[in-house]
Amino acid sequence: MPRSAFKFSYPFRVRYSEVDGQRIVFNAHYLTYFDTAITEYFRILPYDYMGQVERIGEDFHTVKTLVEYKQPIHFDQDIDVMVRTVRLGRSSLTFDVEIHPKGADDLLASGEVVWVNADQTTHSSAALPDELVEKLIAFEGEALKGS
Repeated sequence: MPRSAFKFSYPFRVRYSEVDGQRIVFNAHYLTYFDTAITEYFRILPYDYMGQVERIGEDFHTVKTLVEYKQPIHFDQDIDVMVRTVRLGRSSLTFDVEIHPKGADDLLASGEVVWVNADQTTHSSAALPDELVEKLIAFEGEALKGS
């Protein structure tokens, strides 16, 4: 999808330690890019999801990740990792993530990440905090509200 479908992006420059012998990003690093970009996405909401454990005894568990590799990403390449929340469940969040060359629409990789909010004492799912839901709807728009 076009970059314009996303309200948030986070820039990276591919480091030498992230590439394989062919100077292409090693597959496991895509999830690091996704995770880092999601962390920064929460920072701009602003929502301190790490503080959530201390405040209410709940934390997010990653229950699904999907990466689709479209084109190689090379050493020293500038990329933008795009993030948006596309679904709010009772206890879950679904993120769409895309990687594009800096400032371009070419799709290098896409993915999905699903988190479930869980009580850290019982390890059972817990409803998403109202504060977070409100911030996500305010940031992403009314389309998210009906998800």
